Amino acid sequence: MAVSDEFVDYVIDQLAGWGEVSARRMFGGAGLYCDGAMFGLIADDVAYLKVDDSNREDFVKAGSSAFNPYPDKAKSIVMSYYEIPAYVLEDRELLGKWAERALTVAKKKKKKK
Repeated sequence: MAVSDEFVDYVIDQLAGWGEVSARRMFGGAGLYCDGAMFGLIADDVAYLKVDDSNREDFVKAGSSAFNPYPDKAKSIVMSYYEIPAYVLEDRELLGKWAERALTVAKKKKKKK
């Protein structure tokens, strides 16, 4: 689950107009943070955003799939992150809207803990 510096830089650059986003390396990938909350992640040069029932349907309608860190295992683990559709990732304004919703989800989850 490797991630290239170039792709991480690209994603952060795409989000630059939306907010102060940072990336922290973890498990061969990177977590995307804003306001102290992890709202996205990057693994294998694929970017994902945090989802719950409030925004999951948009990802499903766009044909996105959930992040699965161990797809080759007999029992797969699906996490609450979905792949950012290419058309969203390429559109800074739209990406900011999707990221804002993901950040709201992440902050809700953080408060529950």
